[in-house]
Amino acid sequence: MSKANTPKTATIDDAPLISRTLARAFDDDPMMRRLFPGDASREAGLGRYFTTIFTRQYVHHGVCERTEAGAAFWVPPEAQAKAVPDAETIQELQNILGDRAPLFRDIVETAAKHTPQEPHWYLAVIGADPAAQGQGHGAALLRSGLAKADAAGLPACLESSKPSNLPFYEHFGFTVREELRLPANGPVLWSMWREPRSPAGA
Repeated sequence: MSKANTPKTATIDDAPLISRTLARAFDDDPMMRRLFPGDASREAGLGRYFTTIFTRQYVHHGVCERTEAGAAFWVPPEAQAKAVPDAETIQELQNILGDRAPLFRDIVETAAKHTPQEPHWYLAVIGADPAAQGQGHGAALLRSGLAKADAAGLPACLESSKPSNLPFYEHFGFTVREELRLPANGPVLWSMWREPRSPAGA
């Protein structure tokens, strides 16, 4: 692992780097393309979206890590009740999403209905800048979070709307738990689950 892809705790000062990285990472994500349909405005819209959820939500209640070209937001079970957007955050997201805000709400509600009830570490967001693909940023961030979940003896859960990402997660022990068709003939969202492993050397 190089210095560039060694995960470190993200702070609020990292917001510009993180939002830029994630905007690039999610540019071709089927769900984000539904929410931000304009090619010319997508990167700016995604940047505002990720800045908002990072600075208002996850940096305060989640476990956020970054590398030089990647970021991941995890939510441990004890923080899940707090890591939901407050009224001001929801208003800000609605302003960013414009006429796509009702669709976003439907997607969030659909996914929430299928959230596993048992305690788990939730991987809310993970992404790496495509320019740095193949340099191990995503893998390093995923390993780091999974090590924390394993140390707590807890399973991990994520959702992905990008079929090409499923083998990457399966490589780390995730399996598809459920396939959700999103409202308004939206993309498919795969809910994935991973049972805890004994921490190395335990």
